[in-house]
Amino acid sequence: MELPRSIVPKRHVDDRGWFSEIFHEKRLRDLGITCRFVQDNQAISRRAGTLRGLHFQLPPAAQAKLVSVLRGRILDVAVDIRSGSPTFGKYVSIELSAENGRQLYIPVGFAHGYLTLEDDVVLVYKVSDYYAPAYDSGICWNDPDIAIPWPFKDTDIIASDKDRRLPVLKEFASPFAYDGYPLVPLKDLNLG
Repeated sequence: MELPRSIVPKRHVDDRGWFSEIFHEKRLRDLGITCRFVQDNQAISRRAGTLRGLHFQLPPAAQAKLVSVLRGRILDVAVDIRSGSPTFGKYVSIELSAENGRQLYIPVGFAHGYLTLEDDVVLVYKVSDYYAPAYDSGICWNDPDIAIPWPFKDTDIIASDKDRRLPVLKEFASPFAYDGYPLVPLKDLNLG
């Protein structure tokens, strides 16, 4: 079952700080995450209110993602874009931060976006296929049919021109097939 999942890696804490295994392939497989990650990406956003998304790559270069925040806080969102899904156009969201250590797994068939909740955010994410500009795609972050309640006014959100021009979901002919598993609320899965 490939659905968005909230992952919480175990932290080993002492008076020096903490240590955590943020990627452990076998433990992820035990949680049902079976994709193979091939590339790591890092992003820095200087200002609170920076929005990136809602992005995905089309087949045959579709990507699953595993997102972690190294500094700061974000609202991370996954939108079901699988054709025929009873939860098509529905989303799940979670706050990820360096402090809470949570990760979000986003499988193929879901659009991904995030909004920074404070200045100087650093995040890293693993992807299951290489970046392929010819297959780069997305849907509009403020699509009224999806109605994500971003915690900033639209006029205060910092987005790229590219992201502001993305189509709404009803204009997108999805090549992603529904696999029989509707979107469910996120629950924490412990890694470690």
